[in-house]
Amino acid sequence: MTPKAKAVLPLLLLSLGGCATSPPKDPDNLCAIFKEHRGWYDAAVATRDKWGVPVHVPLAMMYQESSFKHDAAPPMEYVLGFIPIGRASDAYGYAQAKTLTWDDYVRETDNGWASRSDFDDAMDFMGWFITKTHKLNGVSKWDARAQYLNYHEGWGGYRKGTHKGKPWLLKVAAKVDARSKRYAAQYKGCKEDLDSSWLWRVFFG
Repeated sequence: MTPKAKAVLPLLLLSLGGCATSPPKDPDNLCAIFKEHRGWYDAAVATRDKWGVPVHVPLAMMYQESSFKHDAAPPMEYVLGFIPIGRASDAYGYAQAKTLTWDDYVRETDNGWASRSDFDDAMDFMGWFITKTHKLNGVSKWDARAQYLNYHEGWGGYRKGTHKGKPWLLKVAAKVDARSKRYAAQYKGCKEDLDSSWLWRVFFG
């Protein structure tokens, strides 16, 4: 990289960081989410077409993990109530992806430029994870509850049944499943509009 490029790169990254997309105003309505953030629908469709993952499942899981915040991270932990000692994990971004799992995704998809704070990349990551869960543990890509349990516990943990001893986690997974089904029903009502021609979206989106 030339000295000039090295000087410009930090400014470019800073400008990109300053353009982060804010969370949707109505996260309980999938149609409202996609109408507010048209690019998110493009990313969801691209994930569906690439990985065979239904639109509503990764969105429901993502909401649970980050509330659609691009820089979401686990809360800081403190000693004596005021001395920070770090976060519970290194999960980060829209999908709250852990570093090791994200690195696996980057390596397996050869997507070295991927960022956990980029919605398109986070959606592709979710598609990759859901697909691997299906391959490794036989979980349907449409089963938001079991997919979320794999996401939280890891593929090995799910096989061992670690989630079975965590009533609180089972309740969260049930919430994800309910949101997924609600998103699916909403999507049926607005899919035709969302799939309108690119010209309609350019002038009226």
